[in-house]
Amino acid sequence: MIATFMEGNGKVVSLHGLSKRYGEFQAVDGITLEVEPGERLALLGPNGAGKTTTIRMLMGILEPSAGTARILGLDCFRDRARVMETVGYLPDEPVFYDYLRGREVLDFVASMRGIPSDVAASRCDSLVERFELGKDLDEYAVNYSKGMKKKLAIICALLHDPALLILDEPTNGLDPYATRLFHELIRERADQGNSVFFSTHLLDQAEKLCHRIGIVDGGKLAAIGPLEDLKEKLAPGGSLEEIFFAVTEDRQG
Repeated sequence: MIATFMEGNGKVVSLHGLSKRYGEFQAVDGITLEVEPGERLALLGPNGAGKTTTIRMLMGILEPSAGTARILGLDCFRDRARVMETVGYLPDEPVFYDYLRGREVLDFVASMRGIPSDVAASRCDSLVERFELGKDLDEYAVNYSKGMKKKLAIICALLHDPALLILDEPTNGLDPYATRLFHELIRERADQGNSVFFSTHLLDQAEKLCHRIGIVDGGKLAAIGPLEDLKEKLAPGGSLEEIFFAVTEDRQG
């Protein structure tokens, strides 16, 4: 892992001029940002601002129209298989095979990741207990509630102990108790030197969890920095909500 960090010039995530166009529609327009080891970065923005499209390019699901997306020095689209070895990904709407029970989903993910059975069992047991999913593991995952699916997907994303978590609206569907557990887990990951990059529409979540905040509007990165710096520049003495509206009000108005 150290050699990989050196390959990436010390940056876990590097986006440079990242863009995605669909015909005449510019979904993402020239986003440039970096994420450091151990950093938690939240991407905020109105609906349709380009957050999910940015994440899908990071995951190699979409090919950029222009610019580059790199994780640990690897091109996210061309080197997707290698990127996935070091990334834990949580989509907004997790989807599981109809014929797999929760326990079988975890076994399948561990097998695909090449995780030794004893290591996988230990990690699964700890996370399943933490999210109180044990009594549901023998049910078919397709029948889970939205919150249960999100919990299962979080566990899947963490099984291989990734250096980077990429999360799209991670607490969407979680109840307040599970949300608090998730927040604790994110802080623990960062304290261990792992990085977290996530999108959210919850301003208080970004304020509580993140070292830096980026605000995307109309596909462009309209502002980025530590919260206190953003307050000083954009809304002296104000809140993150005031910063958000100061940055996005022209297009929304």
